[in-house]
Amino acid sequence: MSHTPRQVHIQEVSPRDGLQNECRFVDTDAKVAMVDALSECGFSKIEVTSFTSPRAIPALRDAEAVMHRIKRNPNVVYTALVPNMRGALRAMECQIDEINVVMSVSESHNRANLRMSREESFVQLRDVISAVKSTTSRINVSLSTVFGCPMEGDIEEDDVFAWVEKFHALGVDGITLCDTTGMAYPRQVGRIATRAIALTSEIDLTFHFHNTRGIALANTLVALDAGVTRFDACLGGIGGCPYAPGATGNVCTEDLVHMLEVNGIDTGVDLASVLNVSRRLPEMIGHDVPSHLLKAGHRLTKATQAATQD
Repeated sequence: MSHTPRQVHIQEVSPRDGLQNECRFVDTDAKVAMVDALSECGFSKIEVTSFTSPRAIPALRDAEAVMHRIKRNPNVVYTALVPNMRGALRAMECQIDEINVVMSVSESHNRANLRMSREESFVQLRDVISAVKSTTSRINVSLSTVFGCPMEGDIEEDDVFAWVEKFHALGVDGITLCDTTGMAYPRQVGRIATRAIALTSEIDLTFHFHNTRGIALANTLVALDAGVTRFDACLGGIGGCPYAPGATGNVCTEDLVHMLEVNGIDTGVDLASVLNVSRRLPEMIGHDVPSHLLKAGHRLTKATQAATQD
């Protein structure tokens, strides 16, 4: 039985997840202009930056400056990734709406990414969550490599949901299940989505897909059919995990919004406005982007042009 919702929330991650992997440093003025433009596109949430060590992620070394300078839209939740208590304190000083903490359900990936075991990560993040709960900021937990790890292969689903339950018990506001290297496939997504919805019905559940193997949109449709209503997406389809070999870009925002729109699903996102921001990306980062819609245009626009030419 289909549970496809008629309205979904698109959460834009390009200012953080998209730019963190770029060789060219995008200056602060450009980042602020990018976030301000995205704030007027109708996104439910924007991941602005990451409060990590500048040595680890030099592309986002201006986190405080960006957060202090953006124009905040009251209809948008502004979130930032934090790896530890130091990052959380920096984020809270910027009056962040939501703090996004992250760990991997893969032991190997967690050690490569965070240089500690999963249990050590959990203890550290538990302290962060406790500190944030005394403030007005929301707390979201992103679990990486849920759908597979390039170092370990498939991850036992019972293991995934053991971590979901541990964080859920801490009273977080949301959990994101991440397809870090694009290993997810539709049948697997359906199983995990159904189980996740049953366990997290009273908090926000987000799915985060990568298009490494070209099936992010197919996976999205299956998750939608199971009842998932929140999806991360990235302008232009840029981004990837610096600690996961072969992890190419995230699901492309404009491609995702277009697919949902033509299928009668409301995202609240203005596609034309998104495309206007996306068109600036190649010059900003110094290379082409994977976006299909940026090249081909809306299906009706393309059809009209073809008819005119004929």
